[in-house]
Amino acid sequence: MTATTSAGRSAAPKSPTSGTPDPIQLYADAHNALAMALHYLRMPQANVLGASRKAVQALAALRSLASADVCTSRDGRA
Repeated sequence: MTATTSAGRSAAPKSPTSGTPDPIQLYADAHNALAMALHYLRMPQANVLGASRKAVQALAALRSLASADVCTSRDGRA
């Protein structure tokens, strides 16, 4: 009899950390967190605590994106 293991919460595997975060993933994380925050606020009984948690997650992703040095031009032009 073979044992089966249950998958984690996410169907997509996590990418290995290579030292530099993927800017597209950071942008997607920020976008999704803000979308969920808005969803929580638009519900008939607004989930303000959930919205604030998602807003904090979005800010963390944006800060990571800013520190990843992908928001500035490398040749000195804006």
